[in-house]
Formats: sequence, C-alpha cells, structure tokens
Amino acid sequence: MPILVNLDAILQARGMTLTGLSQSVDITLANLSILKTGKAKAIRFSTLEAICHALDCQPGDILVFDDEGDVR
Repeated sequence: MPILVNLDAILQARGMTLTGLSQSVDITLANLSILKTGKAKAIRFSTLEAICHALDCQPGDILVFDDEGDVR
C-alpha cells in the first residue's frame, strides 16, 4: 500500500511509548498497534487529531504517500 505510517519514528523522536500514547489519547493499545504496523485500513479524523495533538505533529508527519512503495 502506498500510504506509510511513520508513527513509530515520531514516537521515538518524542521519547514516548505506544502505551503512553494510548493512555494520552484514550485509544486502545491494540488499535494503535494496528495503525503503527501499517495494517489499518482507515483512520478516523478524530483519532488522527488526538494523535497529532498528543505528539505535537501534523497529519503529514504520520501518514506519508509513497507511490514507489519504498519502506521508510
């Protein structure tokens, strides 16, 4: 899929764990894990907004379109 999820890199840059983000945005760890691994088929704007607020980032920092299929 040409949409890549850079959640892991942003978490690392912010010094936050997936568990910490889960608690911060009140989203289950399982759902965040699905998103982080790129297995999610969709994301609600409200979820994306909560994640961006907690990580002080933009949606484009998390979701990247890569038509070449290169893994980052």
